[in-house]
Amino acid sequence: MSLQRYLAEISDSNKRLVSSKLTNISSLSPEELRLFLEAWAGMDIERRRQIMSQLVELAEENCKLNFDDIFLACLQDSDEIVRVRSIEGLWECEHRSLIDRFITLLREDSKESVRSAAATALGKFAMLAELEQLRPEDGVKVESVLLTAIDDDENMIEVKRRAIEAIAPLSRPMVKEIIQQAYESDDVRIRVSAIYAMGRNSDPDWLPTLVRELGSTDAEMRFEAAVACGELGEESAVPHLMRLIDDLDSQVQLSAIAALGMISGSEAEAALRECLNHHNEHIRQVAVEAMEELAFDRDPFSFEL
Repeated sequence: MSLQRYLAEISDSNKRLVSSKLTNISSLSPEELRLFLEAWAGMDIERRRQIMSQLVELAEENCKLNFDDIFLACLQDSDEIVRVRSIEGLWECEHRSLIDRFITLLREDSKESVRSAAATALGKFAMLAELEQLRPEDGVKVESVLLTAIDDDENMIEVKRRAIEAIAPLSRPMVKEIIQQAYESDDVRIRVSAIYAMGRNSDPDWLPTLVRELGSTDAEMRFEAAVACGELGEESAVPHLMRLIDDLDSQVQLSAIAALGMISGSEAEAALRECLNHHNEHIRQVAVEAMEELAFDRDPFSFEL
């Protein structure tokens, strides 16, 4: 089927959109992209949303597919959901040209959801800056715009919290202060983001706080604390994570098991081996995956599971 014929097919909202066929628009040439955008302009909003969501899913499932040019073009789409999905679709792309695009969206977009997604996307570049894999001037630019977003009292809570999470990888004293202040906030959403940010910050000084929050009455706080403990990789967190294996909240259970897989040591491995015989099939499966994580410095297929 020719590209023009396929574009006519997916433009028709009355026809079922077959996800597998969307591979036809992977790695478009400049001329093919032009044809796609012409067809895109004539599609209704719901169809554009549907296509964009499926493209993001396909790109996540198959690294050989490339829809980056489509995602880039649709950063300026008139629909906020399409813009958000376009940002999400570019998550694997580390080209520095994206920095200014995301900064513009964070500063200027009229929709909170888009500004929040742009802040989250800049977190990838903050991490690259921390790893010294980004030009220094780009790192300064990312840090500056995220600090401004956090300090801007006119920004919505969702934008602020995503900016806090995004700036967290930077090992700066002021970043630790930002995370601590967020943790002391009266807004539970900001507090949840602070716990998430502690994991991304990778400073073992956060461990006592995270261990305390593993016992929180709020399931979301327990979940994020478990994830953050896994990021820190401190063995002293293992006994506390083990208590969450039978948590009343299934997501907390799974996050604790996954965290154990990120922490090396005989105690973590022993806890995971017990999970391999758990009555819950989902827990058993996550335990198998976590055991493979434990093989980080060994052969991941050496375990007799």
